[in-house]
Amino acid sequence: MKIVVLSDTHLPKRAKSLPTRLIEELVNADLIIHAGDWQTFDVYKELKFYANIVGVYGNVDEDEIKNLFPENRVIEVYGFKIGITHGHGTGKTTERRAIQKFADEKVDCIIFGHSHIPINKYDQGILLFNPGSPTDKRRQEKYSFGVIHIGDSLEAEHIFFTKDSSENNIKGVNKQ
Repeated sequence: MKIVVLSDTHLPKRAKSLPTRLIEELVNADLIIHAGDWQTFDVYKELKFYANIVGVYGNVDEDEIKNLFPENRVIEVYGFKIGITHGHGTGKTTERRAIQKFADEKVDCIIFGHSHIPINKYDQGILLFNPGSPTDKRRQEKYSFGVIHIGDSLEAEHIFFTKDSSENNIKGVNKQ
């Protein structure tokens, strides 16, 4: 199973449309996970064209998104439990807040966003995965999103790409 993982799309504030590099992965996705800060309901409407969507809301989302998605959730995919949260709040780092949200749950992976900083690491046996942002890289070198493959194991990777200055669009250049 191929899961495309997004967070912090911030459309239309940070970009006018989904990046080409992201769309290339969405067309073959079995599931899309969005970890909040969609910005508008239009992002959801566009993404649902590609695959089923599981998500949470973030701190800048409009009421339509908040009415459709919870603040935190746990899903199970092929026996793997995945916690999803945006990670906003006060105190601690975004990563620590995300871990704390699922302290009473037995999860294999925690997906979160908010910081726009790509993270792919283990902490006490739990995979922590922040896909970064496909539209607002902030101080990161490249834009990013994630792909998780689930079969006998759960493996996550980031897709990093840069903005092509010859186009008024964000275009993919590499996979890492």
